[in-house]
Amino acid sequence: MSEPTVFVVDDDEGVRDALALHLELAGLRVRTFPSADAFLAVVGAGDRGCAVLDIRMPGMDGLTLQKEMVRQGITLPVIIITGHGDVPAAVTAFRAGAVDFLQKPFDEDRLIDRVREAMERDARDRRQRQEQDDACQRAAALSPREREVMLLIAEGLSNKHVALRLDIGVRTVETHRARVMEKMGVGSVSELARLALLLAD
Repeated sequence: MSEPTVFVVDDDEGVRDALALHLELAGLRVRTFPSADAFLAVVGAGDRGCAVLDIRMPGMDGLTLQKEMVRQGITLPVIIITGHGDVPAAVTAFRAGAVDFLQKPFDEDRLIDRVREAMERDARDRRQRQEQDDACQRAAALSPREREVMLLIAEGLSNKHVALRLDIGVRTVETHRARVMEKMGVGSVSELARLALLLAD
């Protein structure tokens, strides 16, 4: 898996170099690209970190690149930078999922803070997606009846109430419950409820 990186995309070489210098001095790993196409040729869905995109570039601009990233499954959080901080562009960027919109010239400390927040968000989102994928794989091993039992237990129903709801015996519920706990790899109802919530997302 790739090391978390700040991917800077800006057609202005001076801006790219200045951003890279500030971010590297803050201890961050940085890769720069002069265009959206150069970025897309290298970066993929498995890359971690965040993307800092200039909004105005020849060819594909930052907002279009942001949409293309979503289309290609590149889930990096996006920070949009521009010398033309118009409100409609900011609204479009936020609607598409940008975590911030900074107007040049911007405060380097603020940029570094926003980049760190974006990288933490990326790490958190990836952990949650991995946990969700793992829960889905485990849930695939459940029979339809075990799945029903799991969802009812996760809602907080007792074995007796699950039995009444499904019109089966309490001993049968206990057997299904034990299998569910084993297959889902959990030791408590609270853990099971958390996984059931992940599966519902």
